[in-house]
Order: sequence, then C-alpha cells, then structure tokens
Amino acid sequence: MPGQRVWAEWIKGHAHSVECDAYGSTWAKLAGKSSRVVMLEAHADEIGYMVKHIDDRGYLRLDRVGGSDAATARGRRINILGDKGEVPGIIGNTAIHLRRDDHGSEKAPAVHDLWVDVGASNAQGVAKLGIRVGHPVVYQDSPMELANKRIVGRALDNRVGGYIIAQVMKRIAAHKSKPAFTLVCLNAIQEEIGGHGAMMATYRLKPDLCVCLDVTHATDTPGIDPAKHGSVKLGGGPSLTHGTANHPLVVKQLLEVAKGKDIPIQHEASSRFTGTDTDKIFHSREGIPSALVSLPLRCMHSVVETAHLDDIEHTIELLAAFVMSLKADDEFHQRLGGG
Repeated sequence: MPGQRVWAEWIKGHAHSVECDAYGSTWAKLAGKSSRVVMLEAHADEIGYMVKHIDDRGYLRLDRVGGSDAATARGRRINILGDKGEVPGIIGNTAIHLRRDDHGSEKAPAVHDLWVDVGASNAQGVAKLGIRVGHPVVYQDSPMELANKRIVGRALDNRVGGYIIAQVMKRIAAHKSKPAFTLVCLNAIQEEIGGHGAMMATYRLKPDLCVCLDVTHATDTPGIDPAKHGSVKLGGGPSLTHGTANHPLVVKQLLEVAKGKDIPIQHEASSRFTGTDTDKIFHSREGIPSALVSLPLRCMHSVVETAHLDDIEHTIELLAAFVMSLKADDEFHQRLGGG
C-alpha cells in the first residue's frame, strides 16, 4: 500500500532493516545489545467504505470498511481507489426540503441508503473510469491545525501511531548507547477489521515484549458521560490501560518510567477487551507480556479527529524511555514463590 511505502522509506534511515509480509504489514528493526526483542506496534489502516453495487444509472452503493459512521457521510467528497487510479466522487445529500418527514425529525441514514455520484450516466460510464464492485473508498479531507497545539484530520486513528513509533526509533538510533533489547517497530494492517495484520506479524516476529500504541476516546467533549466511558482529557498525557491483555509488570514499568521523566499519565480500565491490536498480540504462541499506551483523541472515526501535540510528544518520550530502561535479563513473568 502507498502509505506503508512512505513509512518504510522514512524509517529505513534509522533502522538496520525494513521488511514487510504478504499482506502489507511493515516493520523496522534496530539491533540492540541482545537478541531479545521489544516490539512497538501501531496500525496503518483507516476506516472507509467499499463499492457494494453499481446501478444502471451510474450511482454507487457502499458498504463499511471498519467502523465508518454513516451519520456523518452525506454530502462528503470522496476518492474511489480504482484500477486507473483515484476517482473523485461525492456521497449524495438529498436536499432537506425533499426529505422532511411528517413528524419533523429523521434518523441517521443506514449505510445502504448512501449513494455516490462519480459523474457517470450509467454503469458502463462507471466501468470506463476503472471502478468496479470491491474498490475501496476514502474521504478526501486533509489535515489542519487548530489553536493551542491541536491537530485535526481523518485517519489520525492510527497514522499518528505510525508516526510516533517511527520517531521513537529515530531517537533511540541517535542515542549514545544501544538499547538492551532489539527494537522492532511494527506498522500493522487490518486492525480496523479484526487485528489480522498484528496477529500474523507477531507470530512471525516472536517478540519477547510488546507495547501497542493506539488512540483512545478523549471524553472531555459535550455529551459524553465519564461514568460510562471513563475520564480522559485532550492534553492530559498518554493513557495506560489496566486489565485484560495488559501485563501488570509491563504497566508498572511504564508508570515508573513516566514518573522518572515527569511525563503526565492518564488511566483506563479494560474489563473484557481493549478493542485494539493488543488483544491479538498478547496471547500469541506461549504469551507475550504486553501493554497498551493510548493517545487521547476527540471525534474518533470521523474526518475531524483531534489530537494534541503535547500528548504526541509525551507519548514519544514515554516509549523511548521505556525501551532504553529495559535490561537484558528483564523477564516480566509472574513467578511462583519457593516452598
């Protein structure tokens, strides 16, 4: 995928090797003092749509790829990634005058209600543009900055994670001494549809230890109840998750590193699953001690996902310091007491 090539081209200047697998997950390695491996993982894919049907009038119908929100889709500009390259289109928006119901209210559209206009008059015209059923569809929206160190864009979930782990490798490569563990930075595919890329790559790479990096819901906007969803603030620092896939000894060391570096930390609870690639990594083979570090994000799974630059910097600092804190004989195993 083009995005992975950009990531691989940048990070190879700070790694000893860069590789990918058959499905496109890409990783970089930086040799440490030992052969033991700590893996930092993020995911490269984004939510979107897929062409589901093309009718005789040249309109396209869509299906979701990942957790796309049909309620925000009408009236948006899109690109269809067709056989002849990107084709621009719009997701139609029937005028409000024509869709008012008798009760003065309406529900969000179902995904099958969305229709796409690419400028064709019939199905043959769509085919001439290089579009068929099964082609992916993404929004056109590009990044922008808000005041007070806010960055906005689509797919910050989780391209910002790929940026962060690449920056961690850059800083460690420039460090005066090698890390005790060999560092692998994995940018995995297909997290949004089940974590398949992380699962395949982890089985292959056999890390001794893993820290996953994803985004989490900043719950400091109107209409979100912290009693239901926890309390995470934009600009409050990276969030550590406790429970399920998160190994308590790995979490403990992350907390100690954060305290030593004066990095602000927030906390989240995971009672059943994290909803991230951590769930697919920690039980690989005989088990991999793992932890989830999350970047606070407002408006997740929209084209106005919002992150704070201070949170990004603090996350880079935390992960780099964690990797450098590791000793070659660190085990992160819960030992049974002697008799």
